[in-house]
Amino acid sequence: MTDERDIHDLSSELRASVIRLARRLRAEKADDGLTDGQTPVLGVLAVRGAQTLSQLSEIERVTLPSMNRTVGALVAAGYVERHPSTEDRRKVLLSLSAAGQDVVRETRRRRDEWLCGRLETLTPAQRCALVEAAAVLQGLAEN
Repeated sequence: MTDERDIHDLSSELRASVIRLARRLRAEKADDGLTDGQTPVLGVLAVRGAQTLSQLSEIERVTLPSMNRTVGALVAAGYVERHPSTEDRRKVLLSLSAAGQDVVRETRRRRDEWLCGRLETLTPAQRCALVEAAAVLQGLAEN
């Protein structure tokens, strides 16, 4: 693949494939009422622990008012709880409730189950290719 056109074609094909796969995986969630903006916030809180509204806004690359609406809906749904910071009483920390932990766990289970089912249909050679591709994709995502 030395030709610039080949790289452009690969870029277009890869982008479209990754978007379609991500869209399909996002469809597998424990609560169909959650929006595509709310589900990742639950994931961030599950992985990183309690966060402020500003931290969540920065991580998700959205405005504070937008994140405030998202968090408000998650609090109303019972998935997120607000707690005063022990270090700075002016700050409010947001964390997963027990129900939020359950919905994250079930969403991950459903996504893994769907993807495992798809991977089982592949040949061993195709799965080996994906092992290598996964490492390359991870590297692309980090840069």
